[in-house]
Amino acid sequence: MEFITNTWHWSIAGLLIGVVMLLLTYFGKTFGMSSNLRTICSMSGGNKCASYFDFDWKEQKWNLAIVLGSIVGGFIAYHFLWNPENVTLNPKTIKQLEVIGIDAPNGKLVPDAIFGAEAMSSAKGLLLLLLGGFLIGFGTPYAGGCTSGHAITGLSNLQVPSLIAVIGFFLGGLVMAHFLIPLIF
Repeated sequence: MEFITNTWHWSIAGLLIGVVMLLLTYFGKTFGMSSNLRTICSMSGGNKCASYFDFDWKEQKWNLAIVLGSIVGGFIAYHFLWNPENVTLNPKTIKQLEVIGIDAPNGKLVPDAIFGAEAMSSAKGLLLLLLGGFLIGFGTPYAGGCTSGHAITGLSNLQVPSLIAVIGFFLGGLVMAHFLIPLIF
């Protein structure tokens, strides 16, 4: 059981991802989470409202297994494979978080100052959720996929647009972490 609950070496995880990508390529499929939302919207009649959802969703229904697997896997991991050891954060990170008023997670997955019930129900928290949801909802189709689709499928297929998208994701994350979060909090 310890083998499953502890962190895996990057070479094992990388090998497993590579095998899955080879199998998907062999069967002519691509991996990505955001395409599932488009499939679900199309299945639900979204094609009557917007041409973006007007496609043959039956060709993509196999991909819904990824969503189901993520939900079931998350449930199993949370309820049966929980590792009681806290993740150790770099002391410099903890100091930087304290400077902008964000508490260290201290065994929780995320800090309460950003993701706690009080923060989520405040006007600022609601505005950030709405703005973030809009940016993700707009940005994912505009970029032609999500981070997992571009970083795993696109890069493994040597697609230049995916390389550009992944560079943009990383740069956006750096700008957010170093400049925008200190301004917001």
